Amino acid sequence: MRCYVRRGDSGLNCLLAINKPVGPSSHDVVGKVRRALGERRVGHAGTLDPAASGVLVVGVGQGTRLLGMLTLDEKAYNARISFGSETTTDDAEGEVTVVRDVPDVLKDRDHAAQVVSELVGDLDQVPPAYSAISVDGRRSYDRARSGERVELEPRHVRIIDARLLNLEVEGDGSLVWEVYLHVSKGTYVRSIARDLGRSLGSAAHLVGLCRVASGGVRLKDCLELSELEEKGPSAVPTLSLDPVTALGHPFRSLSRNELDDVSCGRRIGAGLCVCPDGSIREPNQGELVSLLSGHSLVGIWRRVGSELRCESNFPAGIVGVGGSR
Repeated sequence: MRCYVRRGDSGLNCLLAINKPVGPSSHDVVGKVRRALGERRVGHAGTLDPAASGVLVVGVGQGTRLLGMLTLDEKAYNARISFGSETTTDDAEGEVTVVRDVPDVLKDRDHAAQVVSELVGDLDQVPPAYSAISVDGRRSYDRARSGERVELEPRHVRIIDARLLNLEVEGDGSLVWEVYLHVSKGTYVRSIARDLGRSLGSAAHLVGLCRVASGGVRLKDCLELSELEEKGPSAVPTLSLDPVTALGHPFRSLSRNELDDVSCGRRIGAGLCVCPDGSIREPNQGELVSLLSGHSLVGIWRRVGSELRCESNFPAGIVGVGGSR
């Protein structure tokens, strides 16, 4: 899901990685970025629930056009799972629907670590009823809130990596596992928590979630909203994500003559490009190449035959190439 707000025009063109705090929605974050930068074209990729925090990629100006091109299919989370009850929403926002005892063996760290490691693999997962999935033209959460019984079809997802980070037994005897989960597109961590509780003869729901990576963008790449609000537009060159790194395409810098041709949409020779691993080669047939002028991304072109042909051009240039974030 991608959201766009259009008010004002600052002339800024970039990608930002925001460490979304708990509380505001992803759309709220878009609004805060818009006000901080005075830019009408602001969008985000990869929605986070208000109760979740962590990596939220935001496009500004022409950077919004990159959001659909980013490879953000795989995501990683630190999740806190509480045992003993299920809720209507599979997280702490919902009402408790099931209460079950917590077997003592679940409080053993070695056993918990083994259980979590065995989550890795492919599975068919039933999404939460309170989700944004469309059912006959209406969001599933709208139907659930109206009291309708929602039965969603299972979806095939993959848990790529799963590790126990911490185990906490509270004074009241309640149990919380903190786990790291690296998952494929479309995976609901709330569903993992719910199904984990059931499989272990108890009940469980999610009580905390932080997205620590979205594609190749990691929490360490993120800036705080307060930092952006304090520094404003003048800080964009140093706060921006490198769009070339975020896209993951091979890239090449343009000569003056090539830049003139690219600006007019005229085809150029395939030439040599630099790959993400640092190797240098000709682009493969059909491969996308990021075209650079100085520290700006000015186009994404595709190799066809012996030439590169225009897929997208960014006349103003998207800044941040070679940046520290």
